[in-house]
Amino acid sequence: MASHLSGGKVNVALVQDDYKKDLLRLLSKCEGSKAIVWDKGLAGPVGLIAKYELLRDNEVMKMFPMTGDRLPTEVAKIKNLIFISRPKLSLMDLVAKHIHWEEQSSTNKRELHLFFVPRRSKVCEKFLMTKGVFGTLTFIEEFACNLFPFDSDLMSMELEDAYKEYHFENDPTCLYQVAEAVMGLQRLFGTIPAVYGKGAGAKHVCDLMRRMARERMGLEPPRPKIDRLLLLDRSVDLLTALATPLTYEGLIDEIFSINNTTAHFPAERFTKADEMPGDMPTQKKKIILNSADELFAEIRDKNFNAVGPTLSRKARLISSQFEERHGEKTVQEMKQFVARLPHMMAAKASLATHTTIAELIKELTDSDDFLESLQTEQEFMNGIDTDRVHPYIEDCIAQKHPLLKVLKLLCMQSITNSGMKAKVLDHYKREILQTYGFQHILTLRNLESVGLLRVQHSSRPYTILRKMLRLTVEDESEITPTDISYVHSVYAPLSVRLAQQLVSPGGWKGMQDILGLLPGPTVEETQLDGHGKDLIGTQPSQTEVVLVFFIGGCTYSEVSALRFLSQREDSNVEFVVCTTKLINGSLFLKSLMEPLSIDINN
Repeated sequence: MASHLSGGKVNVALVQDDYKKDLLRLLSKCEGSKAIVWDKGLAGPVGLIAKYELLRDNEVMKMFPMTGDRLPTEVAKIKNLIFISRPKLSLMDLVAKHIHWEEQSSTNKRELHLFFVPRRSKVCEKFLMTKGVFGTLTFIEEFACNLFPFDSDLMSMELEDAYKEYHFENDPTCLYQVAEAVMGLQRLFGTIPAVYGKGAGAKHVCDLMRRMARERMGLEPPRPKIDRLLLLDRSVDLLTALATPLTYEGLIDEIFSINNTTAHFPAERFTKADEMPGDMPTQKKKIILNSADELFAEIRDKNFNAVGPTLSRKARLISSQFEERHGEKTVQEMKQFVARLPHMMAAKASLATHTTIAELIKELTDSDDFLESLQTEQEFMNGIDTDRVHPYIEDCIAQKHPLLKVLKLLCMQSITNSGMKAKVLDHYKREILQTYGFQHILTLRNLESVGLLRVQHSSRPYTILRKMLRLTVEDESEITPTDISYVHSVYAPLSVRLAQQLVSPGGWKGMQDILGLLPGPTVEETQLDGHGKDLIGTQPSQTEVVLVFFIGGCTYSEVSALRFLSQREDSNVEFVVCTTKLINGSLFLKSLMEPLSIDINN
């Protein structure tokens, strides 16, 4: 069991173990040697559930990404070929190709299997029938893995396009998967007594959960370990999805991208001083980022300006620990020092790694380009210069800065101004199409369709929400913060303010006017146990566990802000975060861009 997944009342390692058992059960059906052909989008997340060593112990000899190329001849003697894939037609086309190649092969015939993640699809099965390969498959199974555990308080479904599918394509499939994920957690941790939510997606999920609960009435779940569920549709707070995070982990994701708790950095920056230039590595350095690394666990949620002093303090501490070896020691003391040495060496290596990463981040955050862009964001958050064509955005377009950057600032201006004047929006659109190409007209249409860009109406909800929820806080300490606004230096994520208000005395009572300014319905319901009994009030008074489920994506700054609330001295609340996908502004916008935009960085 991975240690970084354990901890708290809700033991995320149990989720990992549950899915691991299910995967091994499926693999055991395929007797003999096995090769897995992975849907490339699943290899990383499933690797969090079952490491390669475990798969190898279950006769998995080889693993390959699912591409349009034939498998190498080295798999010829392997008895079972297993395709593990999400139910997407584009992937079924690749599966069909591989099966045709297998049928044409003159070597020993092997058994072919298909595992759908997280569930089987009739549409995909019919597609395989039309390709004439469905009957060739020995087993077609369902690996019902809805949530991938990233850390002891964080799980993700890794659904990249959930927001686009629901809000743009009107496809609610992802909401069914969210409801299934919550029901799966309740099977492990008990029925959650109280359910709250905001937004159309939250209401839809709540309705699905109610229906699923009726179908499973009579089952005896364990005693509830989660006290409240908060479902948040991403459309309720679009600004936070776009804002530049200023926490250590958030900036790593913003600059280098974190995928399945792993980031890649320029390897040459991690070489030792005595290495010759010819020895310099050419590949990226892969670093796993989770709370198993004690130093990373300490600094991940800090504002980046607080990371430097923390690293300096750690360096002095480690140096003083190593200096102890020079003093006169008894044999017993020397033994104790030697016993501590591996941990000290690991701490020293971790310090060197994070010092280098911090240096890489600082090079970017000190640049004029980054600081000007951040200043513009913060002006918009404070309601400054939001109602006119902004000179910085105009300059970015004129200098042909990356289109993603321009669109991000544009959408932030639109959100903080509750829409733009028609002539301002038309001016921006015209400038973008003339500079970056007319193929981007479809992307602009998509952004308007989901409300990221829109013409201003008479109401100005953001201005009211900013004051009522204290979304902007001036002069908040970045080193020793007292408010969640430190994650963006001036801006408190609206989504986390809602969670903060929910767990405060009085909860959402008296907030109806504020909640009414946000899009979509408000959910406030109680759930019954397997025998139809009310669960409210059955829990002893102790640390309250709140599961916050983001539908449409969650940012690292929101995760950090929720951890901050949990870790306050006066807090008796433990937050666990689930999301359809961990996102940043670039990922969020890319999911809404049309593929016609061939190069989004030009």
